[in-house]
Amino acid sequence: MSQIIPIHPMDDFKERSRKVLNNPGQRKNFRGAMDFLQAKRKGQFPDQEEREGLRELGAAIRRYSLAHLPRLLEQLEHKLMANGVQVHWAQTPAEANAIALGIAQRVNARRIIKGKSMVSEEIEFNHAMEAAGIEAFESDMGEYIVQLAGEKPSHIIMPAIHKTKQEIAKLFAEEVPGVSYTEDVDALIQIGRRVLRRKFADADIGLSGVNFAVAETGTLCLVENEGNGRMCTTVPKVHIAITGIEKIVEKLEHVPPLYSLLSRSATGQAVTTYFNLISGPRKPDELDGPDEVHLILLDNGRTQAYADEQLRATLQCIRCGACMNHCPVYARIGGHAYGTTYPGPIGAIISPHMLGLESTYPLAFASTLCGACAEVCPVKIPIPDILVRLRTEAMAQPQSEEATLRGSGAARTVSGTAVWNVWSQVYSRLGLYKLASWFMSRGRAMSPTEQGAWTRSRTPLIPAPRRLRDLLKDRKS
Repeated sequence: MSQIIPIHPMDDFKERSRKVLNNPGQRKNFRGAMDFLQAKRKGQFPDQEEREGLRELGAAIRRYSLAHLPRLLEQLEHKLMANGVQVHWAQTPAEANAIALGIAQRVNARRIIKGKSMVSEEIEFNHAMEAAGIEAFESDMGEYIVQLAGEKPSHIIMPAIHKTKQEIAKLFAEEVPGVSYTEDVDALIQIGRRVLRRKFADADIGLSGVNFAVAETGTLCLVENEGNGRMCTTVPKVHIAITGIEKIVEKLEHVPPLYSLLSRSATGQAVTTYFNLISGPRKPDELDGPDEVHLILLDNGRTQAYADEQLRATLQCIRCGACMNHCPVYARIGGHAYGTTYPGPIGAIISPHMLGLESTYPLAFASTLCGACAEVCPVKIPIPDILVRLRTEAMAQPQSEEATLRGSGAARTVSGTAVWNVWSQVYSRLGLYKLASWFMSRGRAMSPTEQGAWTRSRTPLIPAPRRLRDLLKDRKS
């Protein structure tokens, strides 16, 4: 059984970040990986005009889909049911796991083989199944590595990007029976493949994520490179797909632009190796495919984001990871420091809806607001603006007009509130401002050398010996 790694308390975020920052080897590995992914993406968008046109089209498709989300969800359910797919609705992770467990118990399943699915990570699917005595086995190579290590993915596209080949070689030698230590990458891949192929044949259920769900045709689109997604959805007799309610588009013609943006932004590929279109279970005249197909549509805080006009843009995300690859913070601390399923800029704006702002507000402050994430987002999510909004919510007075999210006001403290109230009074009254600035300039020698987080990496703030108004007064005289 894999090790259960719970969501980390946000109080530990700084400690985890410092741990990575004090590890030169890990920092070097992440920096090299991010530079490589940035270069790959740049190579796929040589024409700036074409890139921006495609981004605008992708953003328009996602905005349109979200604007019509309730209708499209109903249409998708109707079409899928007509195609023979059973549709289930889950408001919470517990409900989603209960639905999947009910299906597994009905067919007496003992083993589940999984394709890559971040939503399954979000709901702790593996641990819920294992608690019920059902093996849930990852078939994506990166996911298999982190599962074997008892870890969480550190990137939404490349789960084991934090691992070196030496670490993987040691892991395989220790955990896979009959395997000797080797640092040959091709040999390591073959070792993983041999293990995984046996699992496909033995599995009772295959589980996958969904990249796009097409309402007009009742089609589930699955993007992948390894072929394991296709195996998971065709070899076992039962296929369970799980996705968030936002992964929907109206028409099949809306998929190609988003697919192009996803593959080019995520891994720097023109197209991925496999693109699967799933519209129902195996028909009588077909040679392969499952006897049953189920779709679990998960909310888990997404309707909270949807209800707010500004925060709704969060749901435009197509999970490419480009914002993470270009984020100067993520590139230095990696995914595990965030302590959430979705790290980086996208994690900072989506996790508060899933876990509550009281558990995640430090992530909104873990940003330079440089705007790199917004510049590369293929569907033009204004991430910096949303981060500022979440910071405001975190500092808001409970039950005020500014406090609209679950956990609003979590970062608000008595001392902090008092400081800002004094600041507001001083800067809103000219007489007080003149008096305060006079005392600060004359008493500059009393300025503390330790000024909290500011002086950890900066020199102390010391008022000027003379105020600007004094300098201007001398110039006039």
